[in-house]
Amino acid sequence: MSSDMFEVRRDDGELCGFVAADGGRWQSLTVFGATLATHDTRAEAEQHVEHTGLSVMADRWTLVDPSTGEEELVSIQQVSPVEVTLALGYYSLPGVPTVTITVDELRSGRRRLEHRS
Repeated sequence: MSSDMFEVRRDDGELCGFVAADGGRWQSLTVFGATLATHDTRAEAEQHVEHTGLSVMADRWTLVDPSTGEEELVSIQQVSPVEVTLALGYYSLPGVPTVTITVDELRSGRRRLEHRS
């Protein structure tokens, strides 16, 4: 992760996500660096990550290929600060096709993951 990003961990040490300065404001980010929201203070961003950083992983996401505009509904199966594994389709069931995307791919804009709220 970038040096201007700061880890947010629960009391038990579990990584919940990150916060990052953004032009005088603060972004709350997932473990794999997707933006959750923008906040006025670092404390607000950290609180948001603590409360929603992990639970948002259970939600549906949209995988976007910016070069074609193609979108696909996905479910997150596994995350780390360097990659995210997605089940292609609405449900993460045994045997469904998966894809693993690196954080570098997301940062470069080759692919985007958007939270479906």
